[in-house]
Amino acid sequence: MITLNVNGRVHEVDADPKTPLLYVLRNDLKLNGAKFGCGLGQCGACTVMVDGEAVYSCITPIFVLKGRAITTVEGLGTAERPGPLQQAFIDEQAAQCGYCIAGMIMRAQALLERNPSPSDEEIRVHMNPALCRCGTHMRILRAVRRASDAIRNASPTGKRT
Repeated sequence: MITLNVNGRVHEVDADPKTPLLYVLRNDLKLNGAKFGCGLGQCGACTVMVDGEAVYSCITPIFVLKGRAITTVEGLGTAERPGPLQQAFIDEQAAQCGYCIAGMIMRAQALLERNPSPSDEEIRVHMNPALCRCGTHMRILRAVRRASDAIRNASPTGKRT
């Protein structure tokens, strides 16, 4: 048994320690936001956050996650109450097919938690490893900017409350 802290909840998982986190999230915990894209850590569809850093869950074995905080897109908000970044992606209609969006949101979330006021260049550099085949890159950029503004305006310190 391996203990994982996912979205603030502790889960006991009966899986081989070398199992990629993506499979545990989807198959055991029924958290289907992260998607299987390439299985090689190259496309970003499977991106989640571990201790605030964007990681590819398709290549991250669960044995390295003991005692670490894992956040998935489901941990940012709900359909009824989306988080600021989720709402910005909705408002900017940043999703076309939607396959990459959970990974894009998680990558952007990691950036905004570290830097609530990134420049356009910083956003582009940070988001670069994530692939969107539909070409909604400009809408994604606008969504990250919109979320940055919303997060900064929600708290005098520039951090989410």
